[in-house]
Amino acid sequence: MDVALIPPSSVPIAVPHIPGWALPRGPVTHLAEAAFLAGAALNSLDHLVRADPPWAGAWRARLALSCAAAAARHAGRTEDESTLRDAWMLCPADGDPGPAGRRLAAWRRLSERSPGTEPTSLQSTCGLLGISWSPELAALPEEIDRLVGEGGPAPLVAAAVLRAADTAAPNAGVLGWWLADQVLARRLRWPLPVPLLMVEAHGAAFRGAGRGGRLRPGDEGFEAALCLAVAQGAARALRCAAEIAPRAARLQAVAPKLRAKGAGEAIARLLDDDAVPGTLATAKLSRWGARRLFERLEALGAVRELTGRSAFRLYGL
Repeated sequence: MDVALIPPSSVPIAVPHIPGWALPRGPVTHLAEAAFLAGAALNSLDHLVRADPPWAGAWRARLALSCAAAAARHAGRTEDESTLRDAWMLCPADGDPGPAGRRLAAWRRLSERSPGTEPTSLQSTCGLLGISWSPELAALPEEIDRLVGEGGPAPLVAAAVLRAADTAAPNAGVLGWWLADQVLARRLRWPLPVPLLMVEAHGAAFRGAGRGGRLRPGDEGFEAALCLAVAQGAARALRCAAEIAPRAARLQAVAPKLRAKGAGEAIARLLDDDAVPGTLATAKLSRWGARRLFERLEALGAVRELTGRSAFRLYGL
């Protein structure tokens, strides 16, 4: 077995948690209090990001899937996480995964590339999100660089970027949330962004106080709401990590029991992505061998089958 591909530690990494005193006990409307909560949450999340656990790829990919599903709801579409996962995994190499798969591709791109925005990359992302390119959008990278360079607190810079995106393309709201995660990573000097904010875009934080509707980036109180969304998104990301960490440790612990050639590569794939097809085939692992390997891992409690189907199964932590 290619054990060199398997991270050596089988001890669960202690996932940080947000202390109880930093969680809101009720409505929060004051910017200072909301910013304090966001800072505490980001501090906990920052510890995990910098620890860079061996399952960080699977963690980011799962958060990207949640954000893509939220983006679909934002666009009035019905695709849930399972549908998006299927659209992505069933697409042949170099094929078109369709609107659902392209939306997921945008958030996977966010989670896999160093934070930074330049016109060519932004135009490509707009294409994935179904947003028409325009001169106003082409000017956004320079404005984002200016806002980041001013050195404000990360959540407030993210709020400013959301306002800039809303001004440039009022009907392209999902792009602003995608960019906000980019900006958080840049201000916090993370090597890779963590998909957080799209899931929170329709949360309670943005309900318009006393006047119905939802807060938009130009509305009074949006900055405080965005800070709360950052805190809630960080808490959700840490909960996701706390679910994945012990599963990953179990997977690494059973690795020495496996004798299949190519098992190390399969395990590395499981640690690095949301899902791996049961028909995985590599230079060392046949489809039949992969099927037996995943069934063995499932019996050992090291992976889960994610679809409930008898055909084209997908496995993940």
